[in-house]
Amino acid sequence: MLKEDILIDTKKVSENIINFIKDKLYSFKRDGVVLGISGGIDSACITALLTWTVDKDKILGLIMPERDSDDRTIEDAEFVVKNFGITSKLIDLNSILKSIGIYDSQPGRLLLHKSSASKFIKAGYRLIPKGSNPFLGGLLGTEYTWMRQVHAYYRIKHRIRMVHLYYYAEQLNYLVVGTSNKSEDMVGFFVKYGDGASDIMPIANLYKTQVFELSKYLGVPENIIQKPPSPDIIPGITDELALKISYKTLDLILLGIAKDMKESEIAKEAGTNIKMVRYVKNLIELSEHMRNLPESPQIEND
Repeated sequence: MLKEDILIDTKKVSENIINFIKDKLYSFKRDGVVLGISGGIDSACITALLTWTVDKDKILGLIMPERDSDDRTIEDAEFVVKNFGITSKLIDLNSILKSIGIYDSQPGRLLLHKSSASKFIKAGYRLIPKGSNPFLGGLLGTEYTWMRQVHAYYRIKHRIRMVHLYYYAEQLNYLVVGTSNKSEDMVGFFVKYGDGASDIMPIANLYKTQVFELSKYLGVPENIIQKPPSPDIIPGITDELALKISYKTLDLILLGIAKDMKESEIAKEAGTNIKMVRYVKNLIELSEHMRNLPESPQIEND
């Protein structure tokens, strides 16, 4: 049964990840770690793991909000930092994004009033069919100018954050710790050379629902666990709204695909339909190029 197979031994998993991080610190010859703290569950879960791995004063959390960030972002991120007792630095990305002209672009102007923009985006996104939603359309190139503008608008934010992480990591001789999980990775719900870039990805082999499970074991505060996951780059957008599927259903489908089960069996055990299973398979196929970076040709030598 998929619902049973997706459960993890949280104690064993946490020990494996802690040992992995320790090993990588040694092999990379680094003195500490740096990660982005968003106030979400993934970065909170990893922060908890890191406190069992290195001295807390060797953990640097960068809080990197910008104009479109949720009003709770800074508060929740600082709460995580305080809860786990790590060092942090607040970096407002507004000035650098303004200098590039991001907020003067068409998407930026439309999102000037955060509250109204959030309501408009939520309502509009729910009306978009799964087969034509902007996330799906962005996995490969697109002919639509408006969609290209939106992708350029939000992806640069993750890439600017990545630049800051490596800037501080190289000054301090720290390891950049990424926060992506297996669910995001398998369907391409990350940005190339943005949040998909790091030295190590401690929870990259855990599905999102397993991250929730592990977080409870590690003592991540309940308000962070209950917070709807969001990329926090465009007002109103949550992960599940963008993906058009809940993580609970997505993870069971992904596990069923990994176990090479029949589509009908996956749909039955995940409590969904074959159409949804095929939708997830399509996401995996379209995002394959994002998991093999960069692509290069095969060289034949006669």
